[in-house]
Amino acid sequence: MLKDYFVKQGIKESQIEEFIRKNFPLGDYSRTELQRTPLGIKIVIYTHKPGKIIGRGGKNINEMTEAIKKRFDLENPQLDVKSIENPNLDAMIVAKQIASALEKGFNHKKIGNLTIKRIMDSGAIGAQIIISGKLGGSKSMTSKFTEGYLKHSGAPSKELVDEGFEEAYTKPGKIGIRVKIMKEFRDITGMKKETGKAKEDEELKEPITEVLEEIEEKPKEKKKKQPKKPKEKLKKPKSKK
Repeated sequence: MLKDYFVKQGIKESQIEEFIRKNFPLGDYSRTELQRTPLGIKIVIYTHKPGKIIGRGGKNINEMTEAIKKRFDLENPQLDVKSIENPNLDAMIVAKQIASALEKGFNHKKIGNLTIKRIMDSGAIGAQIIISGKLGGSKSMTSKFTEGYLKHSGAPSKELVDEGFEEAYTKPGKIGIRVKIMKEFRDITGMKKETGKAKEDEELKEPITEVLEEIEEKPKEKKKKQPKKPKEKLKKPKSKK
């Protein structure tokens, strides 16, 4: 019976998360959690843009609460929005930002290289980005960006690696984005070690799309051509008569 309860809880949680993503696309959601309270079910939404989800005077959050109440037949759902301190270390948010940049027409290589650098600068131990689909040509292709140390199998990969997947819909076709971020390291003794020190940079706080737009807008500085030095003419020696 207990097993059935947790299975049903997991299914309901995934259904609510999918419903929120489709009907309320504003805000970069990371994940949702369901918590049982004496007053009813509490739905916790993790995001790095709580203002967009809450809205002016709580308008958006009230609409979301009513929609979830009717759709899933919940008695007293309570929505709580929690902010994520470092969105560059959240795989789901990073994947969504990459998808948004691809839909705007940015080059996938530029996005991948910039994103992997931002993740590592934020203090990650290792990261991997896989972008697959029709990336500019008629045939589908896969681009992989990897840096640092990353676990791919076993229990450490499930416990220490944060994984996110998102889809981008472009003119050539659908593109899949898979992001893996390893925030902590576990040694042989099983002790967890802290992540690397994050660089204090204002650019890391901005979304990837905004940084890319700034890069595109900046005019390329043309190198000034230095004037060529006039060649010295060799004086012919006077012929002695």
